[in-house]
Amino acid sequence: MSFEAAVHAQAIELDQLALDMTAAAGSGHPSTAMSLGHIVTVLMFHTMRWSPDQPDYPTSDRLVLSEGHAVPIVYAACAKLGVRIGRDPSARRPMTIDDAMSLREADSEIDGHPNPMEGFPFFDAATGSLGQGLSVAAGLAEAARLDGYDKHIYCIIGDGESREGQIAEALDYIVDHKLTKVLPIFNCNGYGQTDRVSDQQAPEHMVPKLEAAGFTVRLVDGHAPEEIKAALEAFRTMPESAEKPMAIVARTVKGWGSTAMQGAGWHGKPATGEALEKAKRELDERRIELTSALVTTDRFTIQTPPQAPVKEFRIGELPPFTQTMKRLDMESVLHAGRMATRKAYGVALKALGHVNDRVVVLDADVSNSTFADAFRKDSALAQRFFECRIAEQNMYSVGVGLSAGGKIPFCSTFAKFVTRAYDQIEMGMNSGANLKVVGSHAGVTLAADGPSQMSLPDVAWFRALSTTKDHRGNPGCYILQPADAYAAYALTGVMAEYEGLCYMRTLRPETEFLYSDDVVFNLGGFEVLNEGRDILIVAAGYMVHEANKALEGLDRAGVTATLVDAYSIPFDAEALLDLANANNGYVLTIEDNYGAALGSAVADALAESGDAFTLKQMYVRNIPKSAREPDEILQMLGLTHKHIVENALSLLGVGV
Repeated sequence: MSFEAAVHAQAIELDQLALDMTAAAGSGHPSTAMSLGHIVTVLMFHTMRWSPDQPDYPTSDRLVLSEGHAVPIVYAACAKLGVRIGRDPSARRPMTIDDAMSLREADSEIDGHPNPMEGFPFFDAATGSLGQGLSVAAGLAEAARLDGYDKHIYCIIGDGESREGQIAEALDYIVDHKLTKVLPIFNCNGYGQTDRVSDQQAPEHMVPKLEAAGFTVRLVDGHAPEEIKAALEAFRTMPESAEKPMAIVARTVKGWGSTAMQGAGWHGKPATGEALEKAKRELDERRIELTSALVTTDRFTIQTPPQAPVKEFRIGELPPFTQTMKRLDMESVLHAGRMATRKAYGVALKALGHVNDRVVVLDADVSNSTFADAFRKDSALAQRFFECRIAEQNMYSVGVGLSAGGKIPFCSTFAKFVTRAYDQIEMGMNSGANLKVVGSHAGVTLAADGPSQMSLPDVAWFRALSTTKDHRGNPGCYILQPADAYAAYALTGVMAEYEGLCYMRTLRPETEFLYSDDVVFNLGGFEVLNEGRDILIVAAGYMVHEANKALEGLDRAGVTATLVDAYSIPFDAEALLDLANANNGYVLTIEDNYGAALGSAVADALAESGDAFTLKQMYVRNIPKSAREPDEILQMLGLTHKHIVENALSLLGVGV
C-alpha cells in the first residue's frame, strides 16, 4: 500500500473512532476532529520523533493542540498507538480503545480538552481556551534551546481561533526570537461555532498575512497525504539558523469524509443514532474509494526521539539579603534603611539566577521598572531572560511552555497589566505550571499615574484561585504582598522553591525596613509586628507601614493593638483566630486595593470558626485618581494611619 493510501485509511479509522467517542460521551467536537485526521496521522505516525512508551521524554518532538476541542482525533491516534497514560507516572499503561470510549467520564484520563494533569502526558499544557497554544509552543522551544535539545514543536491552530490577538503576539514573538523549531499549522476548515469564519481567516488571506509577519508559508490541502508530508519534511529538515520560521496553512473540510457532518450546525454536536451510522458508512465508502483496503499501525514507522544527555541543573539556596547587597556594592541602601520592594525583587532575581539554573525571567517591556533588568543585564544570565514586549497574554503562556520544559519562569510586568492575562494564568494553573507572576507598582500608592496604572481588583481575583486546590493538593495560588525589601527578597526565593502558581505584588515607593535576615518567611505564614490586647489589625504590603504608624495614635487613646503583616494569602487561619480571640474578637483589616480580597479572606476565617467576632474592613471604596504622593492618595481614600486610628476606635466604641 502506498503512503498516501495508508494515510487515508488510517485517518478514516481515526475519524470513525472520534465519531464513536463523542457519541458515547454525548458531547464533543467530531467534525473539527475529522478536519484534522490526515494531518494528525502524518504527524503522529510518521513525522514526529517521539515514543508512545515515553510520551513526555525530554528530547521528544511535541504537539500542542491550541484548538483543544479537536482533541478526540489525537486521543484516537493515541489509542491506536498505545500511548502510555495515567496520573501516576510510575504506573502508566498503554491507552486502549476502551479508554478512548471513556471520553469525558468523571474518572477518566481522557478529558474533554487536553490536560496533562489529568493523566495524559502526551500534552504539555491544558488548552482549549482558544488562542494560547502557539505561545505555549514558543515557551517549549525556548526551554529546548536553553537545554540544547534538538526537538521540533508542532502547534495546530484553528482558523477562527487565529483571530485572537494572542496569536498575533505569539507570531511576532516567534519571529523576534528566531524560533525556527516551532511550526504553526493553521487548520482552515472554514467554519467556527456559529457559521463560517471571516474571510480574513481564509487561506487566501492567512498566507500573505503570515508572510508579512516574517514567515515562510506552505499552503497545503489538509487531506492530501503527500502534500502534508512534504511540508512537514521541509520544516523538519530546515536548519535552526534559517532566516525565517515556517508556517503551514492547511485547507481542510470540517467533517471531512461525511457529507452528513459538513457545514454549519455540527460544531460541538456529536452524531448519534442514524446520523452516526450514516457518517461512518460514508467514511467507509471514502476508504474504499481512496485505499481499497484496511490499514494497521505497523505500516508506519515512528521515528525515535534524538538522544541527548539529561540536562543537569544547579539548584542552590538564595543567600541572605545583606550578603547579596554587600556583594553588589549596595551597602549604602542597607544603611539608609529604605528600599522599594520592586528593587529587592530585582536583586533577588539576580542572586537566584546564579544559584538556580532552572530560573528564567520574562518581562513585558517594563524590566527597568519591575527591576527584572538586573537579571537581563548580567551577562551570565542574559540568555535566560526573555523580552516579551507589550504582549502580556503571550508572556504568561510562554511561561507555561517554559515550565513544561522544566524551567521556573518568573513573569514580571506592572500589576495592572497582569489583569489582562487572567485567563492565561488560570490555564497555567490548570496545566500544573510552575508559574511565578510578579506585578510591580501594585495598589494605589502608585499615586501620580492614576487608576489606569493601578492594580485594584487583582488581589480579589488571585484570592479566588487561592480558595481552590490544585492537582497536587495545594492552594491553587499563593498571593504574596511583601511590606519591605527583606520580605520581598526572601519571598522571591520561597517562590522559586515551591512547585506551583504564585502571585507577588511589589511596590513603587520606597518603604522602611521592618525585618532582617533572621526572619523566616513561608507560604501561608504571617508576621506579628506588635502584640496588644484590645484589637487585632491585619494589613498587607504598603498598608503595614500605615498600620504601624497608627499604633502610636492608638496608644495615646489607651488602646493596645496586635499588628499582623499578612504577607501571604492563604494564611494560617487557626493562628490568626488565636490572635483575634486574644484581642476580644475585634478585628480591623487594611488593604490598598478593592474589596473581596484580604479582608474577605479574614472574614471567611472568622465565619468558619463559628465564634463571635467583630470585623471592619478598610479598602479602596472609590475609583481613585492621580495624586502627587502616596500620602495624598491615601488621604483621598480614607486609608491613612489617622483613618486607621479612627476606624479602630469606632470599632471599639471609643470616642475619637
